[in-house]
Amino acid sequence: MIEKIAYEGLPNCYHVSNEIIELIITTDIGPRVLRFGFVGQQNEFIANRARGFGGHRLWHAPESHPRSYIPDKNPISFEEHNDFVRITQSTEISTNIQKELDIPIFPDKNHISIVHRLYNRGLWPVKLAPWAISVMASGGKAIIPLPKRRSRETAQLIPTSLLAIWEYSDLSDPHLKIGRQYITLRQDKNISQPLKIGVMNTEGWAAYWNNGHLFVKTFEYKNSASYPDLGCSTEVYASNENFELETIAPLKLLPPDESSEYVENWFLFQNVTEPFTDNDIETKILPLLQT
Repeated sequence: MIEKIAYEGLPNCYHVSNEIIELIITTDIGPRVLRFGFVGQQNEFIANRARGFGGHRLWHAPESHPRSYIPDKNPISFEEHNDFVRITQSTEISTNIQKELDIPIFPDKNHISIVHRLYNRGLWPVKLAPWAISVMASGGKAIIPLPKRRSRETAQLIPTSLLAIWEYSDLSDPHLKIGRQYITLRQDKNISQPLKIGVMNTEGWAAYWNNGHLFVKTFEYKNSASYPDLGCSTEVYASNENFELETIAPLKLLPPDESSEYVENWFLFQNVTEPFTDNDIETKILPLLQT
């Protein structure tokens, strides 16, 4: 079902739902998804005017100022197709990049697939990557898997993963926990300074637990591809005000008038106990990913 509504002071929004999950997208700014959650329950994202609307948005990596920070505050186009809606931003004048999202109007139970698309509307090739950023509701915990651990006797002789550390990040922050198989990072109002890390996430998923709900992103990791930020396919940013769960597509030299597509699958689960250890994740989270 899809219907036009007003949301958070924006008059031109669209509500997409089934009997389990719902989304709200807007054409007043964006492209952005302002809400994703169970029908009638909490928004898994932060999305309000006072906080700059937040929600889920599309950027192009690698991050650079001012290129990455062009405001998406203008109205965007809306097209309704047989089984999806397409929201398209006007071409950014200073970058000649155009952003677009395809969003299904028939969610599959607790799952929806979002197509992120960047066009090069300039005259020369541009090297970039679609970058999917979700501003999650406060108070939760991100979960990022590491490649499978092996014994020293059976392990490869070369590295199989990496951890990228932003220079303002303090790895001794107690909100960050690096386990044997998983990394977790909690958002908390008492975080003293922002913290951001990136991971070569070859497992193709990342999650955010909050108030008994588990939001999961899945994506395709390409082993032979080149990724931004020293090779990161997943990044998380935590401050005392917000939390960003981010995944990034491989870098691509994009010729004029061609596009780069990137797909995220979103899943939502409820009645999930908070995980504190690797064993908790193995027993409480992984079985959900296999359903």
